[in-house]
Amino acid sequence: MAENGDSETMSDLEMKVCQQIEYYFGDYNLPRDKFLQEQIKLDDGWVTLETLIKFNRLNRLTKDFDVIVAALKKSKTGLIEVSEEKTKIRRSPNKPQPEVTEQYKNAVKNRSVYIKGFPVDTTLDDIQEWIDSKAKVENVQMRKTLQKTFKGSVFVVFDTIESAKAFVATPNQKYNDTELFVVSKEDYFAKKNENKRQHKLEAKAKAKQEKEEKQKQAEDAEMKSLQEAQGFLLKFFGDLEDQTCREDLHSVFSDHGEIKWISFVRGAKEGVILFKSNAKEILDKAKEANDGSLQLRGKDVTWEVIEGDAAREALKKIMDEQQELLNRKQGKGRKNKYNKGSQGAQDKKVKFQGKKTKFESEDEEEVEGNSTKGLASPKKRPLEDATPEDPAPKQIKTENGAGDKE
Repeated sequence: MAENGDSETMSDLEMKVCQQIEYYFGDYNLPRDKFLQEQIKLDDGWVTLETLIKFNRLNRLTKDFDVIVAALKKSKTGLIEVSEEKTKIRRSPNKPQPEVTEQYKNAVKNRSVYIKGFPVDTTLDDIQEWIDSKAKVENVQMRKTLQKTFKGSVFVVFDTIESAKAFVATPNQKYNDTELFVVSKEDYFAKKNENKRQHKLEAKAKAKQEKEEKQKQAEDAEMKSLQEAQGFLLKFFGDLEDQTCREDLHSVFSDHGEIKWISFVRGAKEGVILFKSNAKEILDKAKEANDGSLQLRGKDVTWEVIEGDAAREALKKIMDEQQELLNRKQGKGRKNKYNKGSQGAQDKKVKFQGKKTKFESEDEEEVEGNSTKGLASPKKRPLEDATPEDPAPKQIKTENGAGDKE
């Protein structure tokens, strides 16, 4: 087996090749990379170079096995072993990958930093080069919108908590001439969650205000209707025949005034008539036309113009009856439109299939990173993106690291 760690000077290309492959098999990416996890189980941890050069970012650097092997042999990290036949590589058994526990996740979170302010046309390589000049990092995520445009901010995982804290504590960080906003990832999400909570409270307050305004408008409309209806409401009651109906009332008043609504059901002993003009004037005309006596089906009736609180209650009841009638008409229309010629929705009941699981994520947006998603070959698998900056929709891995969908 070939030994790593030759003292020869590495070229710029060899450095990039080494960095990329050591990232693939590194502590941050390897535990998260489903494809590589499957591959290393097939052959005692070995992965063929033929498979490896199909990873997009390595593929863009080189496809030459000799260049890859030479670069890895010069590395002093001791992370990667090259097979004797120089066709396969693996992570050294002496450096086992970390177990993904809560402690591991918390450690990664404590080493993560949020940086905002990069120009939107900045590339991952530009950002990686800038950060590498300041500290050693394990992962860089370019935060993107759902339209896959760079948002100008990144999440960076540093190699140690100390280096992450030191970076955050450094004042006046700049990229070229642009001043950057830098906080820990934990502080970023704490602030983001606080903003969401505040927005939720504001939305709730706004909804309450809108509801109160609508209620006031309804009350104002009711008051306006009441004011307009003052003197237009006529109550009638007595020992009415059970067959007394609205048509009887129309026949009594049709020649003397226009009726807008009758609140009355057959068999009742009282009701209310809403006229479109003064009820007393219409009542007087009707009485005059009937020799001073108004009866319904030969029965004496008491007629009384109502105002004030009694008018308010009567008008409210009429408005409720009008709304109920409107709702019935609309419901009938929907039934005729959608259920015609069939048994309707009862024959098409949807069976409950359980609660849909939504996987936890810290933010709903795309990220770009240095992952192994999207092979250059047509074979499907969760590796590097098919295009350099196209993130996968699920369980996104990042160009300089695989990470949460954030």
